[in-house]
Amino acid sequence: MRKLAKRIGLALAIIAAALVVVALATARPGDRALYPPAGPSYARILVTHNGYHSGVLLPRAAVAELAGRRGHGALIAVTTRFAAYRWLEIGWGEEEFYRNVPAPGSLTPGLALRALFRPGNTSVLHVVGAFDPRIAFPRAQMAALDLSEAGFDRLVAKVDATFTRGDDGRPQDLGPGLYGPSLFYRAIGDFHFLHVCNHWVADVLDAAGVPTSPVLAILPQGLFLDLSVRTGLTPLP
Repeated sequence: MRKLAKRIGLALAIIAAALVVVALATARPGDRALYPPAGPSYARILVTHNGYHSGVLLPRAAVAELAGRRGHGALIAVTTRFAAYRWLEIGWGEEEFYRNVPAPGSLTPGLALRALFRPGNTSVLHVVGAFDPRIAFPRAQMAALDLSEAGFDRLVAKVDATFTRGDDGRPQDLGPGLYGPSLFYRAIGDFHFLHVCNHWVADVLDAAGVPTSPVLAILPQGLFLDLSVRTGLTPLP
């Protein structure tokens, strides 16, 4: 029995060491020309997660202004639709899973396995309007990142590029979201176990020059751990 326990312990240690090596080898260094800001912050964004899903909270007015200047049609439409709100919470995920799992208690093994391993899963973006993020998402873990103007510019462009356009060039509105003032939109990209919602958040942050690790971003806790170590990200109270 002791020998079996030792073998299991050794195997787990080897797996853990291998994950550390892979995480370090695939970690993206970010872009020091973009992040951290060389001067005053241009925009503060929030990264959030609820234990199994992560997203970004963006200041709506700043997104609207930049989208207007750059001609980002999808975000022009979205920020106009949510013009009454100060913040936009945006998340990406597999369509069926996202629509049927509004909270961790709704999660089932069948939904999770199908989303992770079935080929060709379609994706959606979920947009929520909020006045005060902490009031709107009282149970979520949140942390702030200050971005440079160039970094925020690239982040906004990355988000805009994730929206699928209809024949009229506008984002494809799929109807009401999960809670409050929210909508689903058709998105670009297949969802699978190598590209989950947390990877989309990591990709968006990477566009802004923020260092991220795709391996750690498999789980939202790993995403937050990586950001806390390499960017000094501090969770909000």
